[in-house]
Amino acid sequence: IAILVGLKYMGFFVELIGNIFNTDIALQNIAVPIGISFYTLQAVGYVLDVYWERISVERNILKLSLFILFFPTLMEGPICRYSDTAEKLWNNERTTYKGLTFGYQRIFLGLAKKVIIADRLNILVGEIFSNYANYDGGIVIVGAILYTLQLYMDFSGVMDISIGIGELFNVKIPENFKQPFLSKTISEFWTRWHITLGTWFRDYIYYPVSMSKVSKKATSALRKKIGNYYGPLITSTIALFLVWLFNGIWHGSAWSFIFYGMYHFAFIMLERLTEPLTKKITTKLHIDTKKAWYKTMHVIRTVIIVFIGELFFRANGLKAGFAMFKMIFTKFSFASLFNGTLLKLGVDKKDFLVIAVFTIVMFVIGILKEKGINIREKLANTNIIIRWIIYFALILSVIIFGAYGVGYVPVDPMYANY
Repeated sequence: IAILVGLKYMGFFVELIGNIFNTDIALQNIAVPIGISFYTLQAVGYVLDVYWERISVERNILKLSLFILFFPTLMEGPICRYSDTAEKLWNNERTTYKGLTFGYQRIFLGLAKKVIIADRLNILVGEIFSNYANYDGGIVIVGAILYTLQLYMDFSGVMDISIGIGELFNVKIPENFKQPFLSKTISEFWTRWHITLGTWFRDYIYYPVSMSKVSKKATSALRKKIGNYYGPLITSTIALFLVWLFNGIWHGSAWSFIFYGMYHFAFIMLERLTEPLTKKITTKLHIDTKKAWYKTMHVIRTVIIVFIGELFFRANGLKAGFAMFKMIFTKFSFASLFNGTLLKLGVDKKDFLVIAVFTIVMFVIGILKEKGINIREKLANTNIIIRWIIYFALILSVIIFGAYGVGYVPVDPMYANY
C-alpha cells in the first residue's frame, strides 16, 4: 500500500499541501507502473487471507509470484483471489480443445468490443470533453452516454480477452461484468460492474468494519432505539462510506474521482433509506413490482444516474464536470443533434452505423446471457459449417471494422491507468 500511495498519490498530496500553505510546490514526472492498483489489491488480499487464516501461507516464492504476475490480469485485472486461481496456474493442466475454442471465442468477442466500438468512439468523446464549452447541453448528454458506452466496451472487452486467455491455459479467471445496464438500482449495478473490485472492497473493508466489535455494540444499542431496519443501517453506513471513499481514491488522485465515489455512495444510501417507504407506497397503490413496465422504469432511472456519474468521472477535473452538468439544463438544445454537429466530431455516418450495429449485437448477446442462454455452448453444438461461418464472421469483423490504421489513433486500454 505504501508503494501504491507513494507512486500514485504522492503528487496529489504534495499539490494539496501546496494549496493549503499557498506555496508553489509540485512533484513532476513520477512513473507509475501500469496496472499497479490491480496487482496491489491482489497482494493485499493474499496477505489478509493468510492473516485471517482463510488460506495457508505460501512458502514457494515462484508460486506466489505466478499468481500475482499472471500476465492476462496484470494490467486491468480482474482482481483474482489466491484460493481461486493459484493452484490452477501452478498445476499447469493440459490445454483442451474446448478451452482453445472457447478461449478464442471470448478473445475475439473482446477485441470486437474494444477495437470496433470503444476505439471508434475515442476521438468523438475526447473532442466533446476537451472542448465542451464550444457545444450545447445536447452534445454534452451525447458525450456522457457515448463515454459510458466506450468505457464499458473497452473495459469489458479487455476482460473478455483476459478471461479468454485464461481459458486457453485451462485457468478460470473470475467474471468482472454481468449485464450492468439491466440493473434496477445503483446497488445492483455495482454487483454487475467491475465485480471483482466490488467484492474485494466488500470482503476486505466493508465486512471487517461493519462486523467489528465496536460496530456490533453500536448496532445492538441502535436497534433498541430506532428499530431493526434503521439501527443496523446507520452503523453499516460508516463501512459503506469507507468503501466508496476508497473506491473513488483507487481510481485516481483527483477530486473528481473522490466525488465519483461519494456520488454513488449518496445514491446507494438514498435507496437504502427510502426502501421501507417505497415498499409501503407500492403496497398501498397495489403496484406489482414484478411487472415489466415497473422494472423498465427503474432500469432507465439507474442508467441515467450512471451516465451522470460517468460524466464527472471522465471530465477534465471536478470544475469541468460541474460546468458540463450545468450546461445540460442551461444550454440544452436538440438542434445540434440534427444540424450535422455530431458528424464534425471525428466520427462520420459510416462510423455511427458500425457503432450502432455492433452495439445492438452486444446488447442482444447480453439479453440472451441474462435469460440464462449459454450462447457459446449452443454455438459449439451447432453444425460445423454454420459454426465456422460465425467464427470467420467475427474474425473478419475485427479485421475489417476495427478502428486502427490510417485516420485512427491507437488507444491504450482505459483501465490500465487505474
